[in-house]
Amino acid sequence: MLTLQIAKQPRKTGRIGIALAGGGPLGGFYELGALQALTDCIEGLELNNLHAYGGVSSGSMLAAGLANGLTPVDIGRIVISNDTGHDPAHPGLFLRPDIGEYARRIVGLPRIVWRATDQFLRAPLSQSFAELLAPYAAALPAGVFNSAPIERYLRRLYESGGRTNDFRKLHRRLFIVATKLNTGEAALFGQPGLDHVPISRAIQASTALPGLYSPVEIDGEIYADGALLRTMHASVVLEAGVDLLFGINPLVPFDASDGGSRHREIDLTDYGLPVVLSQTLRSLVQSRMLVGMASYKDRYPRSEILLLEPDRADRRMFFANMFRYSGRKQLVEHAYQSTRRDLLRRADELAPLLARHGLRLLPAALMDPKRSFEAALERQRRQDRRVARDLSSALDRLDGLLGSGRRV
Repeated sequence: MLTLQIAKQPRKTGRIGIALAGGGPLGGFYELGALQALTDCIEGLELNNLHAYGGVSSGSMLAAGLANGLTPVDIGRIVISNDTGHDPAHPGLFLRPDIGEYARRIVGLPRIVWRATDQFLRAPLSQSFAELLAPYAAALPAGVFNSAPIERYLRRLYESGGRTNDFRKLHRRLFIVATKLNTGEAALFGQPGLDHVPISRAIQASTALPGLYSPVEIDGEIYADGALLRTMHASVVLEAGVDLLFGINPLVPFDASDGGSRHREIDLTDYGLPVVLSQTLRSLVQSRMLVGMASYKDRYPRSEILLLEPDRADRRMFFANMFRYSGRKQLVEHAYQSTRRDLLRRADELAPLLARHGLRLLPAALMDPKRSFEAALERQRRQDRRVARDLSSALDRLDGLLGSGRRV
C-alpha cells in the first residue's frame, strides 16, 4: 500500500530522508525487502547517501545501518543468508534470557511477601482476591530477554569496516528515538545533548519493548521502546529540512473481510488472544500514523512524503509471527515483490513527484519477473568473488615480480 502526500509548492534542494518505524523482527524484514525494492527500481536514490535518517525500534537498526554505509543487501547477508565476512546475526542473539533481572526480582521477593502479608493481616476480611495478589506484581521481571548481546553485536559491527558507532562522526544525520520510561517523553538520540551516546546503545534503548526486553539505563535515565509514543517519528526527519521523505510502516490492521476465505469472512477471535492483541496493536499504530500524516501536511507544507505499508488484506504479513525467524527469507522476498507492485501500480503519479527530486522510476526493473531479493544477494556474492579473484591474482603477480627481483 502506497500513500503519497504531494506539496503544492515543493522545495527542490535535493534533500531526501527516510523514516523507518518499528514492528519487531517481522517489521524489520518487511522494511529490508521494501528498501531493496526502492534501490532496484528508483534511479538516483542512494540509500547510503541521504540527508537524514530516522529510526524507531527495529527500524532504528536499519536506519543506523544505512547511515553507516551498509546497503540493504549487506544487511540481508548479515541477518538472512549469514554469508558475509562479519559475524552472522543468529536468532538466539535476540532471545537471551535476562538472568540478572530475574535474580534481582528473586532477591526482592522476601520483602514483597512481607508487605503482602502485612497488608492482609491489617484487614484480612475486607480485601478481594485481586487486592491480595496486587503486591506480588512487583516480583515480575521488567523484561523477559536481555538486549545487551544485541548492543555488543552492533557495537562490533559499527566499529569495524570503516564504520562508526559515534553519531558525531557520521557524515549523515541519524536520529534514533526512544521513550523516557519515567516521564513518557521522547528522547532523540543523535541530536545535541544525546549525540554522545553510542549508536548501538541508542538502538538498544529504542528496541526495549516493555515486557519483552528490560528497560535500558543510560546516564541515569531509563529508556524503553521509541514506538510507545509515535509510530514512525517522521517529524524528526522532516525537521531536518528534507524535501522528500520515504517512510516505511510495517504494521497495519488486517482487514478480515477482504483477507478471508472465498466462502466466509475470518473471525479473528477464532485465533485466540495473540491475534486479538496483534490486531489491537496494529489498529493503535495505524491510528497514530493517520493522525501524524494529517498533521505533516500543515506543519511541513513544502515537503513531500511517500509512505509504504503492507496491504491491509495481506494475510502473510498479518499471520506471520513477528518474533519468528525461520520464515525471514520468505518475508523479505514477499515485501520486495509487494513494494515493486505498489510502485508499478502508482507509476503515473510517482513519476512527476520523483522527477522533482532528481529521481526516476525504472519501468524495466518494475516489470522484470526475474527480479528478487535473492537475486540481489547473488549479484553481490558474485561481485565479492570477482573482487577476491582479482585481488588474489594481483597479489600473485606482485609476489612473482618480487621473487624474480624485477622492479615493480
